[in-house]
Amino acid sequence: MSIRTPLTLASIEPDAGLRAALALDPAGVVATVTDSGIKGRGGAGFPTGRKWALAAGAPAPDGVRYVVCNADEGEPSTFKDRVLLDELPDLVFEGMTIAAYAIGAHEGICYLRGEYVYLLDALEACLARRREAGLLGDDVLGSGFSFDVRVFLGAGAYVCGEETALIESLEGRRGEARSRPPFPVVRGYNGAPTVVNNVETFAWTAAILARGADWFAAIGTDRSTGPKLLSVSGDVQHPGIYEFPLGVPIATVLEAAGGADAKAVIVGGAAGTCVPRRDFGRAISYEDVSTGGAVIVLGPWRDLLEVAENLQWFFVNESCGQCTPCRVGSLKLLEGIRRLRRGECTRQELADLVSLGGTMQIASKCGLGQAAPNVFLSLVRSLEQEMLSHIPAGAR
Repeated sequence: MSIRTPLTLASIEPDAGLRAALALDPAGVVATVTDSGIKGRGGAGFPTGRKWALAAGAPAPDGVRYVVCNADEGEPSTFKDRVLLDELPDLVFEGMTIAAYAIGAHEGICYLRGEYVYLLDALEACLARRREAGLLGDDVLGSGFSFDVRVFLGAGAYVCGEETALIESLEGRRGEARSRPPFPVVRGYNGAPTVVNNVETFAWTAAILARGADWFAAIGTDRSTGPKLLSVSGDVQHPGIYEFPLGVPIATVLEAAGGADAKAVIVGGAAGTCVPRRDFGRAISYEDVSTGGAVIVLGPWRDLLEVAENLQWFFVNESCGQCTPCRVGSLKLLEGIRRLRRGECTRQELADLVSLGGTMQIASKCGLGQAAPNVFLSLVRSLEQEMLSHIPAGAR
């Protein structure tokens, strides 16, 4: 998938961020990341500096801590991390090294999505070059700090994009979300404090150390700082990777991608929010419409309920089955959506489906089940009359 706008990350001087980090003490690195205001680019939006500070301050058995790169990019229609790993892997590994120095970790793991196995050889070669250049291994750049990274190949489970399920997989078990607390920053991989950030987050932290916290904080909004990479796909003339400052209106993204006539947009992928045309002035930001990066454009001819059914089928298949709200709720919601499409649903049944979705959002153990009803619920909220049109007149 092509890059449609110039990427700031491509202009960052190689390893300038790492050299700047090693010139500070670890607390200074954490402070820089905190001052930038960067939040996780994987979708959850947790402040990155706070996460690093928590891991650095947590008691560590034998002083062991870990840094994990979540490269399990399993969200449908998200492909920005794949491009970064393909074209800018050094920047990602540089960000991991900076994080390790900041929290006192000496081992890093890149958890690579199983479908991205074709990237494995190139990533291993990149790591080998960095070791040869003194950027990984013992005594990084003569600093006395040691850190290395290995790549772990996932097995294609969507749920392993959730950080605790990812850690379960790393430890050789079935990918299932853990009960929290404790959080990974306190007790993660092998019971040690662990920072888990996604590919894009690590790349931006390297850029932040290279150019400064003020540079990053000046981009975007007060609560959503910095640029954001978006994977734009669907009914557009120019699908691909775009970079915009956070706070960009959805309409601006659509205009750039050639999808201004869209009926609706799903921001955030299968786990995201469906935004109708009348709301295209809304902003892509943590305080408005948040996303890990996926923007799915739906043309005027699309049956939105068919889209919701397709996405719900995805969640039924990807549920790990550990908790009842997700395992049973996803299937019941899919059955209800199909009944609605066939014109067999009453208004009361539609209300029950909405109630079920709300219960799933509250009671599911992890983000998969909590997000599974998102698109359907946003459709009912924003396009109620269109949803009601599927109900026979006598059942309304």
